[in-house]
Amino acid sequence: MSQPVQIFTVIVLVSLPTVMFGGFSLLQLMTAGKLNDFQRTYFRAGHAHAGVLLVMTLAALSFLDKADLSGAARWAVCVLLAVGVIAQSGGMFLHMLVGRPGQWSRGNTATTAGAVALAAGLLILAYGIATA
Repeated sequence: MSQPVQIFTVIVLVSLPTVMFGGFSLLQLMTAGKLNDFQRTYFRAGHAHAGVLLVMTLAALSFLDKADLSGAARWAVCVLLAVGVIAQSGGMFLHMLVGRPGQWSRGNTATTAGAVALAAGLLILAYGIATA
């Protein structure tokens, strides 16, 4: 296992329990009635995206050592995936905090940037696998 794959696999595996804690936190906040409908929607979306995207990243990392990519490109894929997961799911939490229904916010911008980073990382990985 290459160094970037090993490091980022550990980061993802350590991050997954934080998503599990997020589910517990969501349940507590909902039970206590501390979230309005808008907040609940974006908390759920951020939480769900974080979990799914971390598992997707774990799957992508399992293919990275099989790809025909340089060491720098492997690092780039890892960083793009990590930044993408944080920005896409984190943007939804940010929108929950600062956004307004029906209006664009910094959270939406972060979510969009995260999607671009994830797409770039996955496309680089796909190229590396296709050329291997």
